[in-house]
Amino acid sequence: MSKSHSHSRRSPLTNNPLRNPGQSLDEEVNRLFQDDGFVWASSLIMSICWITYEWYRWLAKANPHPIGFTVVLLPYIIYAGFKLYRIKQKVKRLRIARDGEKAVGQFLSDLREQGYRIHHDILGKGFNIDHVIICDRGVFTIETKTYSKPISGRATIQFDGEQLTVDGKSTERAILQQAHSQAKWLQDLLQESTGKDLPVKPVIVFPGWFIEQTSIAKASQTWVLNPKALPSFLENSPKRLSQEDVKLASYHLSQYIRSTVDQ
Repeated sequence: MSKSHSHSRRSPLTNNPLRNPGQSLDEEVNRLFQDDGFVWASSLIMSICWITYEWYRWLAKANPHPIGFTVVLLPYIIYAGFKLYRIKQKVKRLRIARDGEKAVGQFLSDLREQGYRIHHDILGKGFNIDHVIICDRGVFTIETKTYSKPISGRATIQFDGEQLTVDGKSTERAILQQAHSQAKWLQDLLQESTGKDLPVKPVIVFPGWFIEQTSIAKASQTWVLNPKALPSFLENSPKRLSQEDVKLASYHLSQYIRSTVDQ
């Protein structure tokens, strides 16, 4: 094949692909390994090799300066080791969060059999929406929170309509604000692209946790659920969208997602 002919070829794909569950977290994990992790690991190895070489020269009586090099480089080695430890801990948290998003994404895929449109990892400016469901019940943004569970006892989250209490120890308000902001952003995006004011409801899911809600919480604008409870909540919701609106919203959201692939 001639060079000129190979340069004239093009991709068989007419559209950019949609995103997968947890794709943003996968990209962040790869970035940490390839950028930050590689830099600090290389620096650490080079420093250790340098000190080792100087001590070898000292043993060989080759006019070395091992003490000076050790004094100068040892603090840097300790700092580099600390940075690598922090990267390792961050990667561990990201992997847990990523696996949670993938598990919820796989769970949501079963809803497609009921005609629901499912989208994953929608990128905004400085944030992402983990999942979006579009169906005749409305549009739902899904924020996945994957928390480590206690070794013993029942893993419980209480929701009173205004705040979350995780395992009886800490309260979380920012999560609710985050979910509301994401739903409002998507509602504005769809209104701008479709010309229609479609209802968007924020949902927060906690895989593996039992959710206790007060009567006030059950009437809250935000659903806080274990993912397994989501299908029944959807089925019991009133119909708000026509099938034409479902297709319209899903089409415009798909176009937006594809437009962000190369950004």
